[in-house]
Amino acid sequence: MLSRSNLVTRFKRPLIQGRQLSSWHDALDKIHSHNEDINAFVAVEDKQLLEQLGKDTATRQAQGTSLGPLDGAPIGIKDNFCTSRLETTCGSRVLEGFTSPYEATVVKHLNKAGAIIMGKTNMDEFGMGAANIFSHYGAVINPHDKDASSPLGKRRVAGGSSGGSAAAVAAGMCVAALGSDTGGSVRLPASYCGVVGYKPSYGRCSRYGLVSYANSLDTVGILAKDVGYASRVYDAISMYDEKDPTCMPDKFRRRVDEQDQALAGRWATDDLSGLVVGVPQEYYVDPISQTVVDIWRNGIQHLRKRGATIVPISLPHTRFALPAYFTIALGEASSNLARFDGVEYGRRSKAQADTEDNFLYADTRAEGFGSEVKRRIMLGTHILTAGTYEKNFLPAQKARRLIQQDFDNVFSLANPLHSHSQGATSGVHVILVPSATSEPPRIEDCVPESDQQEQDGIEKHNSAVETYVNDVLTIPASLAGLPAVSVPVGKGQDGFPVGLQLLGQYGYDRFILRMADILSRAEQNQ
Repeated sequence: MLSRSNLVTRFKRPLIQGRQLSSWHDALDKIHSHNEDINAFVAVEDKQLLEQLGKDTATRQAQGTSLGPLDGAPIGIKDNFCTSRLETTCGSRVLEGFTSPYEATVVKHLNKAGAIIMGKTNMDEFGMGAANIFSHYGAVINPHDKDASSPLGKRRVAGGSSGGSAAAVAAGMCVAALGSDTGGSVRLPASYCGVVGYKPSYGRCSRYGLVSYANSLDTVGILAKDVGYASRVYDAISMYDEKDPTCMPDKFRRRVDEQDQALAGRWATDDLSGLVVGVPQEYYVDPISQTVVDIWRNGIQHLRKRGATIVPISLPHTRFALPAYFTIALGEASSNLARFDGVEYGRRSKAQADTEDNFLYADTRAEGFGSEVKRRIMLGTHILTAGTYEKNFLPAQKARRLIQQDFDNVFSLANPLHSHSQGATSGVHVILVPSATSEPPRIEDCVPESDQQEQDGIEKHNSAVETYVNDVLTIPASLAGLPAVSVPVGKGQDGFPVGLQLLGQYGYDRFILRMADILSRAEQNQ
């Protein structure tokens, strides 16, 4: 694993000179000033190209031909989205040095909108992690952790797997960044870093060019400094793409959009009279801290003061979400990552090249993958074996369906995916829950005890399974494919951010963003 200091040296450039700084200039200045400590970016775009893009933006603005609200906006791209200029490594040694021959569809949309791509952001290897400590390029440090002199293990995590994107936004290195959310990989780091983290409905944004972790769960996500920028990025990238068979078709999309916009229009002001907000008792889980509970209550009061009706609801199958998610996700990951064998894709081992016993496949994968990816591949392979598949994987899929039905049973809005869905007569419009069980933990609290070799010098306090519990509050929405957004609402006793999630019915994405905008003002009023 590369050390953090070596990584930064690779991309370090002189500070920008001159007084006339545009937004991308300011962002690049922040990268040069803070990336050595935070480790948010693993690759930064060439300065000459950034200069040219900035000039093009200025020319369009002067001529009155701006491409839209993202024209000239500095944007980060998580390192599992394919880009044709910068390497796409997924935070893994397996793909080190790989440059894609094409760009992800959502990256193309951002380029078309005039956004300035600043570079690629750090991530847990292949998206597998909740703390962004399992990267070939080193851990991402929470930007709110001011004590740079502390030992690495004592520093606070940024969250994962999109920690690089969240940290970059929080540190002012970009106004927004793409992330991917499979089980909470956008919302958890958003909570830890104090930014907005938005996971659209599954199928809203094209996954073409997003390197797969678990196909049925992977969702393009957005990290942004506020709800306004999250909405602008969403508007730019939420389009049908024939290259992605899971993308929401145009005809269906137009019908859902009409309903979505009509609902959002009902609360065009901050007066929430008539809005019903559900609070599920099942999200009051054992690991949740009292600090998070108190901020949850503050968020409830904020919405109530604006006229919303708060009601308790029950999502009884939520208790199955964590095991169901890891059963499904790891099974799919084992299949997806089989392609990185040194023959089809990825770096190739040379360890046995000159011997009669050429274990190319085994050596390549043993040398290339990190500890967490190896652990999840082995678990996923076991899940897909005969007997275990019927005993574990199929029941997990049934549990997933029950979790989806729980949400349909409490929402007043019908699920547009199900023609028979009518919505609950006394249901809720939105659900309010915490994004994380605590403030951002220290790195040493997230490294499994078994990872002795790759994390030397860091105390380990938890088993690998215990570290998976961090996703417990974000996973249910992922299993159901629902839109969910994490908004910073308060700060804990240690001064680190704490976020709350809003969950909505499938397809009602702009409505959820509208409610998130109102919720985002809760912190300002505390």
